[in-house]
Amino acid sequence: MESKLFHDGRRRWARTKIVATIGPACREPQQIKDLVLAGADVFRLNMAHGSPESYQPIVDAVREVSREADRPIAILVDLAGPKIRLQEIEGGSIFCHRDEEFFFVRDDPASAHELTSTYPPLVDELTKGDVVMLADGTVSMQVEEKTADRVRMRVTQQGTIRTRQGINLPDVRLSAPAISVEDYQHAIWAAKAGIDYVSLSFVRSPDEVRTLNDIIRSNGSRAGVIAKIEKREALNRLDEIIAAADGAMVARGDLGVEIDVARIPLEQKRIVRACQEYQKPSIIATQMLDSMHESPRPTRAEATDVANAILDGADACMLSGETAIGKFPREAVEMMNRIALATEELIAGRPPRDAIRPRADNLQEITRAVVRGAGAMAHALHAKLVVVASHSGRTALALSQQRNWTPTIGVSTSESTLCKMCLYWGVTPLRGAPATKIEQLIRHANAWACAEGVARPGDRLVIVGGSHLAAGPEGAADLAAGVHDIVIVHEVEAPASTGSGA
Repeated sequence: MESKLFHDGRRRWARTKIVATIGPACREPQQIKDLVLAGADVFRLNMAHGSPESYQPIVDAVREVSREADRPIAILVDLAGPKIRLQEIEGGSIFCHRDEEFFFVRDDPASAHELTSTYPPLVDELTKGDVVMLADGTVSMQVEEKTADRVRMRVTQQGTIRTRQGINLPDVRLSAPAISVEDYQHAIWAAKAGIDYVSLSFVRSPDEVRTLNDIIRSNGSRAGVIAKIEKREALNRLDEIIAAADGAMVARGDLGVEIDVARIPLEQKRIVRACQEYQKPSIIATQMLDSMHESPRPTRAEATDVANAILDGADACMLSGETAIGKFPREAVEMMNRIALATEELIAGRPPRDAIRPRADNLQEITRAVVRGAGAMAHALHAKLVVVASHSGRTALALSQQRNWTPTIGVSTSESTLCKMCLYWGVTPLRGAPATKIEQLIRHANAWACAEGVARPGDRLVIVGGSHLAAGPEGAADLAAGVHDIVIVHEVEAPASTGSGA
């Protein structure tokens, strides 16, 4: 496979990262390879539609493709969370006419109008006046009466409901735990399988994020925790949740049912802004190129939606069914890459963003100043690359959040850190670069930039590192501590030469 990181001779890669969901339409190794060549940076495994046993071969295939390409590729495991679904409906589906009566019952249904759910306490926790949304919000019912074993509802918005479709209960407080027994088992598998990110569905509080983080850490993993924002409770505690997480996903499908759909654009912007303030990556998800399930081209509205998400400041855009079960998975990734490239032209050449002051970024004061200075220097000197050596990835993430137009190369001694960088806007993780000696790093960056065709003799590179690099491998402890206190401007020389920084 072509190993070029910025281009493969035919196309360029966008700075906005692309998350592609793996499913029946793209689970074979060659199909995964095709999506990587099309521009996918992160692969999502939806645990609502699979098990560790069914997904382990896919994890192995992604890692093999990554080795062949000599390119880090991240994997995100998406826990199902307390999603409530309809049980079996007689005949598989039923049309619900306006003002018709339906019932949730505790025991086996006796007629087509009696429904059961995957959440046993539902009958107990619904009350008169509650709104029940079915089929992704296309069907609405309101609770009118409740007895010991059944809840009577009247249809207020008609439509068809089907077996296993989701049930949304806006403003209904449920006792269901955020992390079920199955989620717990899946999280342990993800940790032991070396997964890079684990996302938690239907987050309601920061404590739930911390609980998942504890599960992952106690099983020896450094995977990042992504909080999916899709409940009203999450919006009410947004800052706390993002502060506790390693990133956030705007899960617009269920969120658009839980709150007024007219507020989704505003809430999307608010979530992205909060992620920027806390220096955390954000992912926009659900129906971004939905028509590409069946069509090789998206609608104009969908292209505009992707562009607006990028202009909002999202680090990544996600494809769900478009790649998992759609007819054109590769074309969907290629299209998202094309839209991102076109949109990013609006910010080409702009100075690094400095208007948003981080509330928290886990960086030392010196490192924060060095990162800000490195971005400004790269812009002022028209540098071709910024190269950052980062053990944990926090410094690379801080550079990413500046939205510096100069491409950023992230190097690290940790493969886990390199894979996490796959979600950082504008950061390209590079394997094999020496990250323990400054002279070696400069020579490697010089040779690599020339070989990739992104720099020529006389061009400038900005190197961000720490005094540990000058000290050599014995300074690794400082690298782990996140001390970055050196910025070097290097003038590119012919690859055969061995110059030094200036």
